[in-house]
Amino acid sequence: MVQLPTKILTLEEFLKLPETKPASEYIDGQIIQKPMPQGKHSIIQGELVSSINAVTKAKKIAFAFPELRCTFGGRSIVPDVAVFAWQRIPIDERGDVANVFQAAPDWTIEILSPDQSQTKVTSNILHCLEHGSSLGWLIDPDERAVLVYPPGQQPQFLQKEQEILPVPHLVGDFQLSVGQLFGWLKL
Repeated sequence: MVQLPTKILTLEEFLKLPETKPASEYIDGQIIQKPMPQGKHSIIQGELVSSINAVTKAKKIAFAFPELRCTFGGRSIVPDVAVFAWQRIPIDERGDVANVFQAAPDWTIEILSPDQSQTKVTSNILHCLEHGSSLGWLIDPDERAVLVYPPGQQPQFLQKEQEILPVPHLVGDFQLSVGQLFGWLKL
């Protein structure tokens, strides 16, 4: 994450700024721009979103959003994948999905990019858990490992290909092994 040199803004002032590419996040009074996603990050993100939605969308259980701004608990963050239970997806006055999400996702997934601070990404996952998320994943493509963060418990380190990644109860039909996750890196 790249920290942009700027004066301290309030969350409300930050939300009035134009969006940046890649996205910027508001954390503890600072604006931090996420790094530009690269190949490994992009393929894992795309496959995860598609795979989760293939299991959850038709049954109206949940929906996985890529790069969705979530503003809650004094922060405005953009998880790589934010999964919301169907009934928690905000709807606008026309019955469409709202543009503004002011809640923590039910499941937050971050994919570590080269030169990205694992500490800052972990901080966002912990913030989500403190505000109601039921699970967080930190995927490290270079190490081919996943840190799984269940609320109120010690994180799990998964790296063996046959290990099945824990998922929130709301997407219980979704199953993925470490080997399958990193198998997506091969075309």
